[in-house]
Amino acid sequence: MPETKSIVINTGPLLALIAAYGDLSLLERLYQHVLVPFEVCREIETGGASAFGTDEFYRAAFLERQTSSLTVSPYLSNSLDLGEASVIQLALNKGIDTVCIDEAVGRRVARLNGLKLTGSVGILIRAKRNGIAFSMSEALDRMHAKGIYLSQTVKDFALARVEQQFE
Repeated sequence: MPETKSIVINTGPLLALIAAYGDLSLLERLYQHVLVPFEVCREIETGGASAFGTDEFYRAAFLERQTSSLTVSPYLSNSLDLGEASVIQLALNKGIDTVCIDEAVGRRVARLNGLKLTGSVGILIRAKRNGIAFSMSEALDRMHAKGIYLSQTVKDFALARVEQQFE
């Protein structure tokens, strides 16, 4: 989990953090700049029938929502969905070295482009490390209740990292 001041974030982690914590205030407390590509904003806006997370997303005034679409390299657009591709492209365009992507293929492509990575669970771990009080196990349970499924390995890793901090 990189200790960066700026991050570009994808749709999945935004929704996972809303599910886990109830809002996006963790991001504001952890980063000076949280950039959201236009394409990710559109994905949140069209969030399906439930529109889960839309209100919390728009209440987070600190987010630096991009107002125009990006020209995404053909390599990225052919390898990834538009949200992940735009996260990586925006980071490369702005010289931001860290992206927040949860999906395995997106993470792999980000690494191939020389970017550092975190995900929704990495942000939760960083929040705990920075003294933000919440229950990691309850946050993971809330994610599951909202249909965000994590492997047992990822859950165990998150809980172990939090336990190590308080030993």
